[in-house]
Amino acid sequence: MAFFGFSLINTSLEPTKPEETARLKMIGELFTQKLDASGKFKIVPVSAEGEKALGSAAIENCNGCEKEAAIASGADWAAWGTVQKVSNLILNINLYMEDARSGKMEFVKSVDIRGNTDESWQHGINYIVKNYLLAPP
Repeated sequence: MAFFGFSLINTSLEPTKPEETARLKMIGELFTQKLDASGKFKIVPVSAEGEKALGSAAIENCNGCEKEAAIASGADWAAWGTVQKVSNLILNINLYMEDARSGKMEFVKSVDIRGNTDESWQHGINYIVKNYLLAPP
């Protein structure tokens, strides 16, 4: 799986803070660590060709570039996420996983979190992974 990270969609009336940008990286690293540790997924680094396929558009708006980028990186699946900040109290974490060859979305899930802290963001990504992605069928 090629993981393209998390991006912030800030629909609040407050500017994006540096700690929020750092939290995007933090939950991305936590996500890849948990998937690697599960043995169900192997995260592959995005290659230079994959980066080129992504271009400069945000992945959620690149019109399918994630499929080409994943395949160019040697992955079968593409994964990425967004965090929507409605306010400092209301945020949601969205995770998308797609079969790069067929284009079929294999996993789409969202969780709401309350509070804009490291702990709440970590709890949100842990919840998605444990209770939805890696939960027994």
